[in-house]
Amino acid sequence: MKKIIAALFIFFMMHSIYAQQTIPLYDGKVSNSKPYNTKEVWEPQDNGDTIVHFTSQPALTIFLPDKKIANGTAVVICPGGGYWVKSIVKEGYAVAREFNKWGVAAFVLNYRIPNDSSMIDKKISPLQDAQRAIQLVRMHAKEWNVNTDKVGIMGFSAGGHLASTASTHFNHSYIENNNNINLRPDFSILIYPVISFQDSIGHIGSRDQLIGQNPDPQLRDSFSNELQVTAQTPPAFLVQATDDDVVPVMNSVVYYEHLLQFKIPAEMHIYKSGGHGFGMINPTTKDEWMQSCKNWLQSMNLISK
Repeated sequence: MKKIIAALFIFFMMHSIYAQQTIPLYDGKVSNSKPYNTKEVWEPQDNGDTIVHFTSQPALTIFLPDKKIANGTAVVICPGGGYWVKSIVKEGYAVAREFNKWGVAAFVLNYRIPNDSSMIDKKISPLQDAQRAIQLVRMHAKEWNVNTDKVGIMGFSAGGHLASTASTHFNHSYIENNNNINLRPDFSILIYPVISFQDSIGHIGSRDQLIGQNPDPQLRDSFSNELQVTAQTPPAFLVQATDDDVVPVMNSVVYYEHLLQFKIPAEMHIYKSGGHGFGMINPTTKDEWMQSCKNWLQSMNLISK
């Protein structure tokens, strides 16, 4: 009981400290869901992060910049965690606050953790949530002071897989979209991302959790997002470390290569070291990838110089 109370206290504290507003992702019943009794758990970490477990009721946390500096650009942020958990502060709230300093509206997506117990088809649930988040941002563009042509998506690790999936599977709507709202992100920011589900370079833990062990080759290829790049795939900014021992660095490389094949604007920063999961700051270098990201956004005319 004490642990539950502590978790609830942390949940509300995190929202009061970091968040302006949190809204349910769906009105009424969650898309592609079935009854589920396990409660979401927020677990604080010694490093200031918070790990979220068992999400079946997805939500969107809204971070709006000061109106004096708002530039209309928006980004949906997908924290990582292997499709098992989510690093909601280090790869979510803290990043959103930094974007606000640049005049960018940020939206942290607490997407569903794939689970057969709570989902009819678990492999599409995170993608549904990403599409719904993009849909909501564009639906509320006037209210949130967002330019509908400047809505991007960002993801860390498995959140990077979700972001790259949203960037390559937007031609099919996995949610109700009666008003035909554009579900394509205008840009993507992929940080030590899972991109591929191929045996040679894929992060097998994420693959197993999302589409199951020993998946059909066609399904594996469908979720290997380097193979899904087309001329309509949005521009991308990628960051990873060569010594990443969780997600092979070739995930970023192959995505970048496929973007180049279609002449899609892309920028990639590969560090000599840094491992996996360093968040906004790679402690092995003085280089600041967030500043490079800001420079890239400026070069794309997404934020002012």
